[in-house]
Amino acid sequence: MRGSEKVAVVGASGYAGEELIDRLLRHPGVEITSLTSRQHAGRRVGEIYPRLRSFRAASGRAIPAFTAPDPAAIAAAGARFAFLALPHGLASEYALPLLEAGLRVIDLSADFRLRDAAVYREFYEHEHPAPGLLAEAVYGLPELPGRRAKIAPARLVAAPGCYPTSILLPLVPLLAANLIDPAQVLVSSMSGVSGAGRKADVDLLFAECNENARAYGAPKHRHLSEIEQELSLAARQGVVISFCPHLVPLTRGILSTIYVTPQRGTAPEAVGSCWGEAYAAEPFVRLLAGGGWPEIRHVVRTNHVDLAWRHDPRTGRFLLSSAVDNLVKGAAGQAVQCFNLMAGWPEDTAL
Repeated sequence: MRGSEKVAVVGASGYAGEELIDRLLRHPGVEITSLTSRQHAGRRVGEIYPRLRSFRAASGRAIPAFTAPDPAAIAAAGARFAFLALPHGLASEYALPLLEAGLRVIDLSADFRLRDAAVYREFYEHEHPAPGLLAEAVYGLPELPGRRAKIAPARLVAAPGCYPTSILLPLVPLLAANLIDPAQVLVSSMSGVSGAGRKADVDLLFAECNENARAYGAPKHRHLSEIEQELSLAARQGVVISFCPHLVPLTRGILSTIYVTPQRGTAPEAVGSCWGEAYAAEPFVRLLAGGGWPEIRHVVRTNHVDLAWRHDPRTGRFLLSSAVDNLVKGAAGQAVQCFNLMAGWPEDTAL
């Protein structure tokens, strides 16, 4: 086990940044040396997040005030790890100088999740700012086969987001085992409003979201790019899926329902057997038995993913369901889980 590590959080004023600060303050092996935010520079954490006003870091160290984001100042403060909780397109501007300064970077944005700069351009509609780093970046979903061994020594880890986590974990083992038809995958997901980030937007106002639900981002949501990338790797062939996300009147949480067609000869109980083999030893994946379905309220503020499945004998399809907290396993918790692997701490520390 490694000793205390000095870390920085760049972009610490969003929802994911707030959750990340909370988790890192509870981590016995973390000393936060820098918290950056342009709009809150010079202010204390307790002023911005009152629930942390009297919080004492598990490391016993003082909690620094917010500063303006400056890679040179972050490095000078002694940080060895930097968490980037920034919007896509902006994170890469900080990743390069921090890596050059010798820091290890865990990025919560989408900037380094894709291997192909052309795919990034297609889905994000601009050129990638640091295409030379894409081949080095490790897609940081520890539960994927062989991924822990790549995350642990990595300099740059791209922590997956909420929709991809909720979709990849149910599907990857089934595609890898050739139990389902990769050409017949349909996904419908629901997200709490915090998934859009902390920003002023009429569509995200309480009066617009409360007692309402609506689809958005279909048929080509940006997260499809990384979802299809990882599904294609698992299936060993190109995979294209149909995906429709929905905004629902919740603060946080993701619920995904996935409809798949089994390969000829696949027995109904094959899903449970495959998931059991893949996830029996996973600390954060819970396979529900006894007729229960995943519910958002059971995963909120945890790093868990709840999974369940059913066979529909009328259509012959399998119905898969997953629930995650978009700000924990879908963002900050995922990043801390990767940090623990990189720094040599037990994977569930602070989670």
